[in-house]
Amino acid sequence: MSSPNFIDHVKFCSRSGAGGAGCLHFHREKFVPKGGPDGGDGGRGGHIILRGNSQMWTLLHLKFRKHIIAQSGTAGESQNCTGAEGKDEIIDVPLGTVARDAETGEVRVEITEDGQEFILTPGGRGGRGNLYFATSTRQAPNFAQPGEPGKEEWIVLELKLLADVGLVGFPNAGKSTLLSVVSAAKPKIADYPFTTLTPNLGVVSYRDDKSFVMADIPGIIEGAAEGRGLGIRFLRHIERNSLLLFLVPADAKDIKQEFEILLNELRKYNPELLDKKRILAISKSDMLDDELITAIKKELPADIPYVFISSVTNKGITELKDLIWRNLH
Repeated sequence: MSSPNFIDHVKFCSRSGAGGAGCLHFHREKFVPKGGPDGGDGGRGGHIILRGNSQMWTLLHLKFRKHIIAQSGTAGESQNCTGAEGKDEIIDVPLGTVARDAETGEVRVEITEDGQEFILTPGGRGGRGNLYFATSTRQAPNFAQPGEPGKEEWIVLELKLLADVGLVGFPNAGKSTLLSVVSAAKPKIADYPFTTLTPNLGVVSYRDDKSFVMADIPGIIEGAAEGRGLGIRFLRHIERNSLLLFLVPADAKDIKQEFEILLNELRKYNPELLDKKRILAISKSDMLDDELITAIKKELPADIPYVFISSVTNKGITELKDLIWRNLH
C-alpha cells in the first residue's frame, strides 16, 4: 500500500434520480374519436448502489467525488408506454466498507462480500399514467401522477481493513519491520515514531501453501482513544481482525505495563475488542541473552501466549507463525 493512495474515510452527497411523471393521454385514431385512456407510467429514478469489490483496497477513487448523482426516470408516453428507468449509479467499494448517515451517524450497511450490493439512496418511483386510474365508473380519468422526487443525503464511508491478524503496538515497536520480513509488503521503516501513517496489508505465507493476511496498524499511544497522537483514526481497523498480535520491544522500560496500556486503549475505544484472541510478541529480542529472557518471562502476563522474536535475525519468526496459525484455526 502506498501511503498517499490509502484513503479510508470519505464524505459525499448522494442524490438519487427522480421518478418520471405518468402520462395523461387518451387514445385517438381515425374512426376512434373518443378512445379510452392510454397514458403509461413514468420510469423509476436511478438508485445509488454500493457494491463490494474484492480487488479494491482503498476509497481513493471517491476522494474527489463530492456529489454522486443518479439519472432521473423519463415520463410515461401514450399507448401505455412506460418511461425508461433512470440509470443506477453503482459505487464499487473495498470489502470492509461501512456506510453511515453523515447527520445521525446511523450505520446503513457494512459491505463484507465480493459482489454484495446495497441500495444506499433509492430512486423516486415513477408516477402512474391515467390508464391506471380507469375503472368501470371512471372511464376517462383526466389526471395522472407526478413522479416521486429523488432523495438527497450526505453519506460517510469508512473502511475497516479485513485482515486475519492485526499488529498492535506503540510507535517504533517494530511492526512494519516484522510485516516486511514475513510478507512481501514494503512499508516505510525508519527509527522515528509514527513512520507508519497508513495501515499496511501483507499476505504471510505458511506451511503447505497456506497463508493469512496481516495488517500493520499505525502506532497507538496512551490516550489514543481520547484522540491523542493519531487518535482513533486507525483503531477501527482493528475491529475486523480475527486475532490481535501485540508487539512490545525488548528494550521497553516495563513490558507488562506497555501491554496493559495498549489493552486499556482498546478497552476504552471498544470493549468488544478484548473478546478477540491475543498473542504477545517481544520484538528486538536479539539484544537479549538467556538470563534476561528468563527474567522477562517471569514478569509477562500469565493469561496470554507469548514469543520472543527478532525481525533482524529471524529469531522466533517460525514459532510466531505457528502460534498465529494455531490460534486462527
